[in-house]
Amino acid sequence: MENQIKVVEISAPGGPEVLKPAERPRPQPGSGEVLIKVAAAGVNRPDVLQRMGRYPVPAGASPLPGLEVAGTVVELGSAVTQWKIGDGVCALTPGGGYAEYCIAPASNCLLVPKGLSAIEAASLPETFFTVWSNVIDRAGLRPGETFMVQGGASGIGVTAIQMMAALGHRVFATAGSDEKCRACARLGAERAINYKTEDFVEVVKAATGGRGVDVILDMVGGDYVPREMKALADDGRLVFIAFLRGARTEINIAELMTRRLTLTGSTLRPRPVEFKAAIARALHEKVWPLIEAGKIKPVVHATFPLAAAAKAHALMESGQHIGKIVLTVGEA
Repeated sequence: MENQIKVVEISAPGGPEVLKPAERPRPQPGSGEVLIKVAAAGVNRPDVLQRMGRYPVPAGASPLPGLEVAGTVVELGSAVTQWKIGDGVCALTPGGGYAEYCIAPASNCLLVPKGLSAIEAASLPETFFTVWSNVIDRAGLRPGETFMVQGGASGIGVTAIQMMAALGHRVFATAGSDEKCRACARLGAERAINYKTEDFVEVVKAATGGRGVDVILDMVGGDYVPREMKALADDGRLVFIAFLRGARTEINIAELMTRRLTLTGSTLRPRPVEFKAAIARALHEKVWPLIEAGKIKPVVHATFPLAAAAKAHALMESGQHIGKIVLTVGEA
């Protein structure tokens, strides 16, 4: 096994061009960890924010970007009993995915779903963990309730649409072009709303008989928040996972009180390994069977070789993609 491995590192905070190929010592798994020979690594918005210097690396995590990988387990740390060398897994990692080898907590790994390639599997963990944690666990979407996701064509969006539709919910989504709206509809959105030409508040109110939706997953923030509150049903929940239009907003507290609305949110990366392990168990039980049955399908827009990570980031920042962007590392 190689002692020096190829990686992509952030040479300094900045634009995509600061992502540089480099070599580093192969990492060693500690207790409860596995070493994965990486075949593919997903690209996510937090990677972009980290590259810009706006997303601190948690203590003890690799400074390399990359929060999800798929590949083969090649080394076991002590106290690892659930995996064996040679297992094909996809994993949520605290960092370090843009590399030929990556360490992951054993409990944050999942078997590659039957029928999926490594590239497809690498597109799953970050968005699937995030959507389940926020929509099901935090916002408490219940059977029979309605759901809307902002940015339906993003990696988070295509995951949220498919997962909630497959679980039996009415799903609404917003996107910035008619092409993206058509993609959202194909994935299971009952109604995809072009936010440049339509008012999502009016559309969801009309579609729900004036009631509104029960849960909104939001990565926009800013001036969207008062409108999202109006789009919620009484007792509705608005859950934030990002704030692309700004972290500050103004809300009507009287509306929140009289309609019993809940505003909440979370970030996944800094949470403890045990917290993420519980999500992994839920996904294995509730969602992996839906993937293997073909009811949820990975949506990979484009792949790039590891050394071209800068091009992958440029594409993500352009907003021209529908679904996930993946780096190919080994034999994917």
